[in-house]
Amino acid sequence: MIRITPGISIEEHEVEESFVRASGPGGQNVNKLATAVQLRFNVRGSPSLTDDVRARLERLAGSRLTRDGFLVITAQRHRTQGRNREDARERLIDLIRRAAIAPRVRRATRPSKAARERRVEAKKHRAGLKQMRRTKPALD
Repeated sequence: MIRITPGISIEEHEVEESFVRASGPGGQNVNKLATAVQLRFNVRGSPSLTDDVRARLERLAGSRLTRDGFLVITAQRHRTQGRNREDARERLIDLIRRAAIAPRVRRATRPSKAARERRVEAKKHRAGLKQMRRTKPALD
């Protein structure tokens, strides 16, 4: 069981991990060992997520979400399978935690009368400065 928040936890069997060869530097190691981790999590089929968390997670996932609804996270920052595996799981947990936070509802507000007056006065002042620059000096 992977604990995400006090109210959300996902089962181990919901997360699929496969190991692939990493790209980038690493010498002979990179050619021999499959150290990169590709983690797959079925967002649409997970019974652990509520509908609103699922919708926010799909939006946050962006291009990491496949057409089938699988979230794919590839971790290859480290040189060992274990550390890449931890990194991929931490990234999944972080993404789900961010999706679990409901956005605050914005209440429409109106500027106060004093604020509107200050804005108009500032515009008049600026217009006056520009007007002074336009007038030609009188040649006597």
